[in-house]
Amino acid sequence: MKRLFSNLLFKVFIAIVLGTVFGLYLPESINRIFTTFNAFFGQFLSFSIPLIIMGLIMPAIADLGRGAGKLLLLTAAIAYGSTLFSGFMTYFTASNIFPQLLESSVNHTADITDSGPELLPYFSLTIPPVLDVMTALVLAFVIGLGLSYQEKSSLKLVIKDFEKIIMQLITNVIVPLLPLFILGIFVSMAFSGQVFSIFTVFLSIIGVIFALHILLLLLQYTIAGLFTKRNPIKLLATMMPAYFTALGTQSSAATIPVTLEQTLKNGVSEKIAGFVVPLCATIHLSGSMMKITACAMALMILQGVPFSFTLFAGFIFVLAIAMIAAPGVPGGAIMAAVGILQSMLGFNEEMLGLMIALYIAMDSFGTACNVTGDGAIALVVNRVTKEKLIA
Repeated sequence: MKRLFSNLLFKVFIAIVLGTVFGLYLPESINRIFTTFNAFFGQFLSFSIPLIIMGLIMPAIADLGRGAGKLLLLTAAIAYGSTLFSGFMTYFTASNIFPQLLESSVNHTADITDSGPELLPYFSLTIPPVLDVMTALVLAFVIGLGLSYQEKSSLKLVIKDFEKIIMQLITNVIVPLLPLFILGIFVSMAFSGQVFSIFTVFLSIIGVIFALHILLLLLQYTIAGLFTKRNPIKLLATMMPAYFTALGTQSSAATIPVTLEQTLKNGVSEKIAGFVVPLCATIHLSGSMMKITACAMALMILQGVPFSFTLFAGFIFVLAIAMIAAPGVPGGAIMAAVGILQSMLGFNEEMLGLMIALYIAMDSFGTACNVTGDGAIALVVNRVTKEKLIA
């Protein structure tokens, strides 16, 4: 899976380059072939999204109910709180920075959209989804939570098999076709003259999000330092091997051994570290939340779509729960978030494609932020556990 995602990152880069070149220099008749594929794949993706939500979230929530009692609840609450904090911090920062930062790009893109040519598909198909996204999401929560209280259930076995089918769908169909989908999007943007504005926006967004990642880690370890009465900079420095390992592996799960080793070096007990680090690799996604929130807001500003705190507050609360399935999905949390972006923020196919491209371009930094933050949570849980949970 790690190799699959590393290859995906390279393929997405190639797709962006080729899409730009094709859109600028190939004749319209050929470029319309890519637009036709995107029309079909977009419909197939819309059909698949509710199935993906159910296939990933149901077993993930069901598995959270196993054992560990108070320790599980404490760790899950802190991880969820950290992810929510990341989302709201990103919202307030981005809502103050992005309107001014992206103002020129918004105006330029609007002028091009009004006057530029548009690629139309040769034909299109309609593939209605079995369920709408919110129905699938609520149903996944209800069934997952119900199964979390059952030790033995035949339905849980069925859901595990369904999860395997969905993973095969993602791994063998959706992920291999994503680069071609992104290529088609950049073909359309290059043909209409929008592509260079998009590149400028990409660079601006990536710079802001990287700075926010650093700030988030400093805040997380400042809080951990206050709990443990230790120097937060030294605690964070100890976790740097995990940070750089995650940059290379782009996988929270693959980095667990290094994260665990560095967490132990920070003085966390072996029992607490052995429980918290693997669990947080699944449920703590503060870096991923930051990327998705910031990119979503930037694209909404760029497309002239209105947004509000109320809209994003609901989005952040739901996304923080939905992303518990993200570590098992090639392409990271964005695959778990696609349905919510579509249903709650009104993203269309082009915006979803841009979100995927932006997310993949920054995935290693988000993963590094996730796993490094796991060490801070372990420090807090270790301190609270010694004082309150252990008699």
